[in-house]
Amino acid sequence: MTVDLAASAGRARMSPRRRARLSRGVQYVVLLVVLAVLLSTADWSTVGQTIFNPAAAGEMLDRLPRAFLNTVTYTLAAFAVGLSLGTVLALMRLSSVAPYRWISTAYVEFFRGIPALLVVIAVGYAVPIAFGIALSSIIAVAAVALGSVSAAYISETLRAGIQAVPRGQVEAARSLGMSHTRTMIQVVLPQAFRTVMPPLTNEVLLLTKDTSLLFVLGQTPAYFELTKVGRDALSTASGGLTGLFVVGACYLVITIPLGIVARRLERRTGGHA
Repeated sequence: MTVDLAASAGRARMSPRRRARLSRGVQYVVLLVVLAVLLSTADWSTVGQTIFNPAAAGEMLDRLPRAFLNTVTYTLAAFAVGLSLGTVLALMRLSSVAPYRWISTAYVEFFRGIPALLVVIAVGYAVPIAFGIALSSIIAVAAVALGSVSAAYISETLRAGIQAVPRGQVEAARSLGMSHTRTMIQVVLPQAFRTVMPPLTNEVLLLTKDTSLLFVLGQTPAYFELTKVGRDALSTASGGLTGLFVVGACYLVITIPLGIVARRLERRTGGHA
């Protein structure tokens, strides 16, 4: 009975900070135990042969620079289309003209509701058959297909940014004799873009990964993107999954800096807010 009372008194005397420190210590121990179990049970000889095989990685090094450049090119082309079209859609969504709002809403709901892969296939194969319009290059297909999907998300992001601009600034600009169009271009949109810069950076990151969907178009080797190179390495290289590991590392070279930029922009935007 005396021991139970002493234990209860000890728990009562433990401060919240000490309990939090003890909880973190337990979590660290559990994490280390799980990590040790995983490391001890892995077949490292097989892992080295199939995933971290230097010889297999060397077989694909000559194709990586071109694929890396193509991936960046497709991303930038799609983002240019997405940003341009998304800005128009955002303005249509906020327009006082009802048909503009209906068209913008229908577009956003449609392209946010279907997989991007279907859009890539449609632009690459169905549109040329249906309308007799053949896009001249894979860059054009990437720009139209991925840019159309991206525009739906960018438009919603920009719409939120536009609505976040204080109404008083719009009224002040109009009171100075500025037209609605000039107010939107010189006052509202610059502030909106500064506000939504972090999510726009994240959109570039997502587009970079979405370029992997272009492998379904059957490009020639000169137009391969990173995923296509890694996919071909599965059958041509002797290192099994090494090709996918190398390609994944190349994607990280692009996406990690973009993520850092997005976080810094988010902190800077929050600081100014």
